[in-house]
Amino acid sequence: MTDPVLQSNRRHFYKRSASIALLLVLPYSKSWAGRQLEEPLADSVRSAMSAAIAYSAPPVPEFTNSLAREKYILWLSEMGLRLKAKIRDETERKEFLQTIWYESKRAGLEVSLVLGLVQVESNFRKYAVSVVGARGYMQVMPFWTRVIGNSDASVLFHMQANLRFGCVILRHYLDIEKGNLFYALGRYNGSRGKSPYPDAVLGAQRKWEM
Repeated sequence: MTDPVLQSNRRHFYKRSASIALLLVLPYSKSWAGRQLEEPLADSVRSAMSAAIAYSAPPVPEFTNSLAREKYILWLSEMGLRLKAKIRDETERKEFLQTIWYESKRAGLEVSLVLGLVQVESNFRKYAVSVVGARGYMQVMPFWTRVIGNSDASVLFHMQANLRFGCVILRHYLDIEKGNLFYALGRYNGSRGKSPYPDAVLGAQRKWEM
């Protein structure tokens, strides 16, 4: 016959273990991320996307005039203040902003939109992993590294690689949706045609507009 005290201790242990497990899962259960669907790509599209994510360090920003440079410096300063609570290290914060500015412009996306998407996807956590395995700032699904990369999913924890993949993927979705941002964001989340995710990203975008 089992000791009643032992039974009680076991129940307490299992309840506590379940509570701890729930706390570990909760931060990710709120994430919208990791629902990008793997779809067949035409060879031309795959080739273009592969070329687009080829790695190279972002160049030092170049500006056609002093006004454009001043606007960038002002943006960098303002965004740094807004992002301080999310990325506390000043060097990391500046590198992140410079990189997201470059990758957004490179993909023809609004920087505020990409910042809003990162906020919704990972809340600016570099090593975030969703319950379905999406990784990094923009919660990119690992299958993308096989489809358009070199199959090394670990690169998705690299700042520039993750932001480049995410921006290229969102640009791809915008292109196939003929510029319709609502549907493109839905594709990014795997919920095309439903409003909660696009609404969340567009709402977050407003916090990053100048």
